[in-house]
Amino acid sequence: MATEHAQRPQPNAGHSRRRFLTAAGGAAGTTVLRPAASAAAATSSRRRVAVLGGGVSGLSVAHELAERGYAVTVYEYYDALGGKARSMDVPGMATDGRRLLPGEHGFRFFPGFYRNLPDTMRRIPFPGNTHGVHGNLRNATEELFARGSGRPDLHFPLRRSTTPPAPGDITVPWLRDQILSVLDVGTRLPAHEVAYFTDRILVHLTSCDARREDQWERVAWWDFIRAGEMSREYQTLLGIGQTRNLVATRAEVASTRTVGRVIIEALILWGLLGRGLDGDADIDRVLNAPTSEAWIDPWEAHLRSLGVDFVTGTQVLEVGYEGGRVTGVRVADRDGGHERVITADHYVSAMPVEHARATWGRTLRAADPQLGRCDALQTDWMTGVMFYLRTPTPVVHGHINCLDSPWSVTAIGQAQFWDVRDFSRDYGDGRAHDCLSAIISEWDKPGILYGKTAKKCTRDEIVAELWAQLKDGLNDTGKTTLRDEDRLGWFMDPAVTGLGGPDPHNREQLLIHPAGTLYHRPSARTRVPNFFLAGDYIRTDVDLATMEGANESARRAVNALLDADRSDAERCRVWELYRPPEMEPLKRIDEVRHRLGLPNTFDLG
Repeated sequence: MATEHAQRPQPNAGHSRRRFLTAAGGAAGTTVLRPAASAAAATSSRRRVAVLGGGVSGLSVAHELAERGYAVTVYEYYDALGGKARSMDVPGMATDGRRLLPGEHGFRFFPGFYRNLPDTMRRIPFPGNTHGVHGNLRNATEELFARGSGRPDLHFPLRRSTTPPAPGDITVPWLRDQILSVLDVGTRLPAHEVAYFTDRILVHLTSCDARREDQWERVAWWDFIRAGEMSREYQTLLGIGQTRNLVATRAEVASTRTVGRVIIEALILWGLLGRGLDGDADIDRVLNAPTSEAWIDPWEAHLRSLGVDFVTGTQVLEVGYEGGRVTGVRVADRDGGHERVITADHYVSAMPVEHARATWGRTLRAADPQLGRCDALQTDWMTGVMFYLRTPTPVVHGHINCLDSPWSVTAIGQAQFWDVRDFSRDYGDGRAHDCLSAIISEWDKPGILYGKTAKKCTRDEIVAELWAQLKDGLNDTGKTTLRDEDRLGWFMDPAVTGLGGPDPHNREQLLIHPAGTLYHRPSARTRVPNFFLAGDYIRTDVDLATMEGANESARRAVNALLDADRSDAERCRVWELYRPPEMEPLKRIDEVRHRLGLPNTFDLG
């Protein structure tokens, strides 16, 4: 931990709004039992699989394959597993048997529309939990859209609906009324802008799949909602606030297909209506303890019990290719020593795209052109700072979105959800009673203190600037006060280096989704029969850089591997995003109009 006088962290993150928010419906998740490892072993003959990368996608691949009797070895760059999702111990003092303070790359949250990842979590045993580590998830019940400079905040409950509309009640007029009611009551947007945005949502809701992929994938969200012609309030709430603050993608370039389909529909609209959610989940969930304690460490233990081997501190250098197959992978210790070649029957590349593509040589790329197209995929920075506070400061029982912050800051008070922990009793030296985890999504715009971008600031300047932006959004509400004297210390992922210098670097970036990104995303199956891809950059149904996308891609990679092996083992189930049946007739009409070159029925320009 860094304090105000201590060293920086080092390596060891009528229709009413009420009716809309209480309308319900819902498809519950289903747990699928997997074949026991002993039963599947006969079909796989203990064939060996090398998994390159120990993040969420790599661990998901290992889990599915180990359950089917494969001999799996995971190779990971860091000394700990979990990738960007893992917790990190904060260097510093821990007294009286307490654990080191928990740090992270950025807070983890599990939207209710996640279905694939929760299925995996149910199959990771955890003492006292009938449904494994899935039982460590807690619902966030509200969200605060904090405004700066004295503007009134927007405060929304996040409970899923309890009185569902009857089958057939969800019509276009009904949806229009619900969206209008929320935007009219909760914002200060001009009426004509509210009406226009509502109609744009209806256009996307009723667009067929072909139009979404052929047309809306090529259009930036900013242009789709005509933000450039609207008020600053419209741009902030409905453009920037739904893209940069949530998925690190600028609204000016973000794919309309991705924003509309995942954020507007799956996360917000159908989530509030209770459609397509995981079991009894609300639309937003977090863990009840630091990520590694509540999820990653039990996962590693379970995988080891299934026979998975882990080789950490290992850097993948090159995937070897000859004679139509991958012949081995050249790796080295992370410090550059002990270079060697590992071999297996199958290989799954499960590293982030910016690291994976650097390991694909010319001949391998020539064997499958989709590998070369991955060079066009873009990543950006989305990480932040954990502030350790002397006084409990929960702010709100959920996430905070500082809409007016130039660095697109989001945050959450962690300790309030850790109901199996007493923060001051269990962590550090007993002085910290809470941790406020804040994420910076915009690293290339000037801040309010120094007039510099985050990348040009030193770590200390970032901490001061971020704290100032949080106070600007929270301290003028009359309800929350962040006090300088309460700030005990802070932590930032050591993967971010060179800040304040000529060459800042972040080893753990996030895939972003500019218009046209879909066309460059590869499938999990490659043209090389023993080489497969997993990661949140793979083309999946969830179509967003998320832990859910990473898990879904792993399932698709395992299914492709099983096909290549002609295995009789059960294939992984893959859940796709919820498709409301009420919209399907309108989508079929739009499919005909799209083939004829006509606009969507509701698209009035």
